[in-house]
Amino acid sequence: MPVTLKTAPVALALGLAASVAAVLPHHAAAANPGTNAASCDWPAYRTFVERFVQADGRVIDFSTPTQQTTSEGQSYGMFFALVANDRATFDRLLDWTRTNLAGNQFDAQDVRLPSWQWGRKPDGSYGVLDPNSASDSDLWIAYDLLQAGRLWNDSRYTTLGEALARQIASKEVVSLSGLGPMLLPGSQGFQTGDVTRLNPSYFPLSVLRALAKAVPGGPWNKLADNAYQLIKTTSPRGFVPDWAAWRAGQFVVDPKSGDTGSYDAIRAYLWAGMAAPGDPLARPWLAALGGMRLQVTEAGFPPEKVAATTGVVSGEGPLSYWGALAPYFKTLGDERDLGLARTHLAALDNAVAGHEPVYYDRVLGLFGTGFIEGRYRFDDAGRLLPSWRNACD
Repeated sequence: MPVTLKTAPVALALGLAASVAAVLPHHAAAANPGTNAASCDWPAYRTFVERFVQADGRVIDFSTPTQQTTSEGQSYGMFFALVANDRATFDRLLDWTRTNLAGNQFDAQDVRLPSWQWGRKPDGSYGVLDPNSASDSDLWIAYDLLQAGRLWNDSRYTTLGEALARQIASKEVVSLSGLGPMLLPGSQGFQTGDVTRLNPSYFPLSVLRALAKAVPGGPWNKLADNAYQLIKTTSPRGFVPDWAAWRAGQFVVDPKSGDTGSYDAIRAYLWAGMAAPGDPLARPWLAALGGMRLQVTEAGFPPEKVAATTGVVSGEGPLSYWGALAPYFKTLGDERDLGLARTHLAALDNAVAGHEPVYYDRVLGLFGTGFIEGRYRFDDAGRLLPSWRNACD
């Protein structure tokens, strides 16, 4: 039987949220962080492209035996290309995704959700390893396309992004009894009997707001409300689990993966830290995740794994965790822990032969350092505001 999370100590949860909310700044300094970008050139992005992106637009995770490419990697790469104003790379990434993950079925009139995993098969050939979709990547690709259409003034991106958003709403969003719309982790395999499995790290608030603005009448704003309830309920100690579930009208511990929070969950702090401060959910969302800040302040590093229901921690998180937590610390006004993040992330720029940071370190590092350096931010409607839009035209 799954353990219901509604039995967690309410007083502790409320006290933790209040303690975090009390230190949240009013974000005056963050109102226009884009003006703080040191330069329109982004060396870390150029390094990422050189080391992880093939000439044909394939993002490769070299740390995996299959030399895999994921829809996640493609979606993140497209976002970074937008932030860098690198349309040529954006188009290469999009074309590779269309050809290899969507089987050339990826235009505004006929959109197929991309397969999430591609790489080397047991027989040595390369191709799709798992045809299921990954909804977080699909959200990011739709968002990337919508923002590309706006920033580069090209309606072809916009219409494709709108079409993909409608496919996500149709195939990856379900209505849960007693709750309403909720994002499945993929189009297949996450509903068994009365259990619906969910991934709390799949909900970037700014992305949901942008889809709501671009595709009116969709589930996106209600989905944001429900995602906040998911995060708040499944994080009673201020730590997010990798997986959770909905059963019998309530959020419960995931029956398959338990309440562990680790490599998936770390992104939930990243998305919360990047959200526009004027969004009505931004402050309460951050306050629900206060356990991580308290733990880093006490221990000096983020734990690799956390039991979300008890708060028991183990291990030391890798470099990718610091990338995810940098915006979280910045938005909380936590200069001490932000300084620790900056120190650790400097390793991304000082890699030596044989000690190259792996894919996940690089991508979460780009998200984190790009944000705290002021290279991009999001407005209350979720629109991407890259620093080049004002400073580098």
